[in-house]
Amino acid sequence: MSQELDVVAIGNALVDVLSHADDDFLKRHGVGKGTMCLIGPEKAEQLYSEMGPAVEISGGSAANTVAGLASLGGKAAFIGKVADDQLGAIFRHNIRAQGGVF
Repeated sequence: MSQELDVVAIGNALVDVLSHADDDFLKRHGVGKGTMCLIGPEKAEQLYSEMGPAVEISGGSAANTVAGLASLGGKAAFIGKVADDQLGAIFRHNIRAQGGVF
């Protein structure tokens, strides 16, 4: 069965991790204050093991567009590569919970 969609977005499945950190932590890990950087699994494990509590929020411009359109009653789908890990599961859950098709 096919589904009529208003928008299909193709993009990167990103998950933002928000945590409080002091300047020493940022300097020690080479992270610029107020910046965004993509990291691999090894760096993520290192940061997670040393940082405090965090909030994980799905994002990426394509996914945000799908979420925004769905919140306005539109029908949208997201196409992107998602890892088979905890952050991938969070991303899949969030996009579906906001009304997007994954």
